[in-house]
Amino acid sequence: MVDVLRAKSMPQAGGGHGELRRARPAAVLWLVYAGAAAVLALWWFDTPSVSGLGDWLTVAGRITGLLAGYAMVVLIALMSRTPPLERGVGTDRLSRWHAMGGRYAVGLTMAHGLLITWGYAVTSHTNIVHQGVVLVLSYPDVLAATVAGLLLLGIGVVSARATRARLRYETWYYLHFYTYLAVALAFSHQFSTGADFINNLPARILWSALYVAVGVLLLWYRILTPIRQALRHRLRVEHVYAEGPRVVSIVMSGRHLEELETEPGQFFRWRFLTRESWWAANPFSLSAPAAPGGLRITVKDLGEHSHQLIYLKPGTKVAAEGPYGAFTAGLRRRRKVLLLGGGVGITPLRTLFETLEGAPGEVLMMYRASRESDVLFRPELDAIAAARGTRVHYLIGARRSGGPNPLSARRLTAAVPDLAERDIYLCGPPGMTAEAIRGLRAAGVRPRQIHHESFEF
Repeated sequence: MVDVLRAKSMPQAGGGHGELRRARPAAVLWLVYAGAAAVLALWWFDTPSVSGLGDWLTVAGRITGLLAGYAMVVLIALMSRTPPLERGVGTDRLSRWHAMGGRYAVGLTMAHGLLITWGYAVTSHTNIVHQGVVLVLSYPDVLAATVAGLLLLGIGVVSARATRARLRYETWYYLHFYTYLAVALAFSHQFSTGADFINNLPARILWSALYVAVGVLLLWYRILTPIRQALRHRLRVEHVYAEGPRVVSIVMSGRHLEELETEPGQFFRWRFLTRESWWAANPFSLSAPAAPGGLRITVKDLGEHSHQLIYLKPGTKVAAEGPYGAFTAGLRRRRKVLLLGGGVGITPLRTLFETLEGAPGEVLMMYRASRESDVLFRPELDAIAAARGTRVHYLIGARRSGGPNPLSARRLTAAVPDLAERDIYLCGPPGMTAEAIRGLRAAGVRPRQIHHESFEF
């Protein structure tokens, strides 16, 4: 086997991570709330009086429309892959905020259309269906906005948990690009028919500037930066070798990799430029600390795309977007740490186990696996543990109904008596992580001590 990146003898790529800009999650939320308050203030100062049912319905439609337009900007900004957001908030949390906000955005959009139509119908003394036809066919840009609303509704449907489970990841991912089309179609009707913008030039300028700024972030970080990185770093597959049953490690070499400023625990979106998989970009964590000589990921055969990676050949060109994620040493708030992983979720934890600072016993590793053969990196983990003056706690055994739970509070505290005093870094399959969180909480670990990363985005 190739001496993987010479991880123990070479300096880690991207030193000086403390100087990297990181957005604080609480500050980001407050900024979003402040923007929503400003949107409501725009309506408040532009509405002298309201009287009658028709006016109240129309006003409610204006408010929901303004908030829907603002929500779309926020949703796109959250997923723009802006480095301070990625390193400070993390892709996992950003994706959860995006999913929750998406439900609000779709709901506000549907409510906006219904309330405006209803309000106009009451004022015009006609029925909703007739008024809807009049709005779509007679008012400027409303037809395009209606198409935009239907696109958003469709995206909301395919993003629902029950629907998404039936779709391939790539299908779901590319369907989301229709969000940008929906935003473009809906934009002009805000100025041509929006009562809060028609006679308010400063509001139009600020609203346009908000959309343009987010559009620039999107263009720069999601399109231009990945292209620049691919041309600059020239990544290629150096070596592929079996790590376990249906699991391979892929080592890639490249140029100027220290410029990526990669932190242990982070991931990239990898695009392997073969005929079969060039169009798919999937997230995989580094499974060894980044080094000037190369990068390593470890992939389990869980689907069509990951199955193809088993057969990659040396020399294959690679485009990598990143690094992304806040599952790093930056989350650490306590001197003592427990790294708790399961399955292929061990990959980011393995890099943290090697690189987190700490005296013997301060940084511990616990690894959950159904079978001995499922344990990855055992020689590496044991060597790191020996160098740290500790050992790895392997929790091996199938979880049987009614049998002992290896992740129960009793079992966890038996292995790590000072569990409640530690930061917990948790990564693994959804069922395992949910079970671990229940056990940790029952053992007295507070929610803010549990740092959890999921790749369901």
